[in-house]
Amino acid sequence: MLENLTGRLQHVVKTLRGHARLTEENIQDALREVRMALLEADVALPVVKDFIAHVKERAQGREVLQSLTPGQAVIQVVHEELTKLMGEQNVALNLAAVPPAIILMAGLQGAGKTTTSAKLARLLKEQKKKVLLVSADIYRPAAIEQLRTLANQLDIDFFDSSVNQKPEEIARNVLDHARRHFYDVLIFDTAGRLAIDEAMMAEIRQLHAALNPVETLFVVDAMQGQDAVNTARAFNEALPLTGVVLTKLDGDARGGAALSVRHVTGRPIKFIGVSEKVDGLEPFYPERMASRVLGMGDVLSLIEQAQKNVDIDEAKKLADKVKSGKNFDLEDFKNQMLQMRKMGGMGALMDKMPAQLANMTSKVNPEVGEKALRRIEGIINSMTPQERRKPELLKASRKRRIAAGAGVKVQEVNRLLTQFEDMQKMMKMFSKGGMGKLMRTMQGRFPGLR
Repeated sequence: MLENLTGRLQHVVKTLRGHARLTEENIQDALREVRMALLEADVALPVVKDFIAHVKERAQGREVLQSLTPGQAVIQVVHEELTKLMGEQNVALNLAAVPPAIILMAGLQGAGKTTTSAKLARLLKEQKKKVLLVSADIYRPAAIEQLRTLANQLDIDFFDSSVNQKPEEIARNVLDHARRHFYDVLIFDTAGRLAIDEAMMAEIRQLHAALNPVETLFVVDAMQGQDAVNTARAFNEALPLTGVVLTKLDGDARGGAALSVRHVTGRPIKFIGVSEKVDGLEPFYPERMASRVLGMGDVLSLIEQAQKNVDIDEAKKLADKVKSGKNFDLEDFKNQMLQMRKMGGMGALMDKMPAQLANMTSKVNPEVGEKALRRIEGIINSMTPQERRKPELLKASRKRRIAAGAGVKVQEVNRLLTQFEDMQKMMKMFSKGGMGKLMRTMQGRFPGLR
């Protein structure tokens, strides 16, 4: 979603690195570019003004102007100020309360409160918490059923509520139930509206008083742009918010909300929604997001994602094969594709890579890449175990059978085999220590993923 902003800021970074020395004039030019980039990304004007003022003050200081690498010094200043703008560090949920710790979810209709409630319950369940979900959205009957379905899917307890009940009645009933059954956390999903109105605010204030939650999370759609900031301000005035959840950060909006909401509300962004899948909720790390915006990548998140999703035993087997330089077959090739999909697919990986590495795959369209991964998997699944181990057996008649089984043309099978041969060659280079040669060879490979 931050692609346009990232592109503009990367251009500024390259320009600054090109100067042997910095002057007030070229710093002004760079900051003008940064200002335009932020405004185009829908960052709120007061936020842009404050940000530019802070960067300008530090960039024109003696420390930067006398630096041996002044361009890098300014980039570091921009990175630090971006991090500060978004909150400096991750703020975890505060669950230090007599059980059950209550989390109240607030926000407009369509922001993603219901799915976020389920995703959050899943995260807490992974932390060995006993979680109970409940919905008080009596104005949208499908909301209660939606949360029930998600709870069943995730094997998380759900408290039955009805559109015939009052929200405060639901609150009293669920509190009693949660206490009697010793739940660690109660996640309370509330009703939203299409716009802010007094009735909505009065209802959620009453619910807050009845529940006395330890966390009141404001769920906001990052695709709302400037509206997200105005909505955040209204909710912050009505409720003692403890944090913000930004949803739909995988969308195609300009991303200004991610840089504005925390500054406007003074509340930390605690989580971000990065996909519609039930595992698409991540803790928000300002420093990592700043790195991604500036094209430095988010290697730490990539590593954490790999540790969580990659099959270590499979990875070790593959590493042993690479080391020996032998026996890398089509089954291994397919497993690599599956591991990539577990980590969110091509788009998610590219999003977290530093710009230099991402540019190596700049011709890859993430959506086409996802289709290509599924197509590769389908073609290999249409082969016999022997054919996967010995691709040299694949002559014309076998290729026609495999193509028919996978629902593709024979040319697609040939393309896959070419990609596999390329990968085999790379593995041999890797086993011989030719890393530099390997990285050069990777460029221009895998046309099927373009």
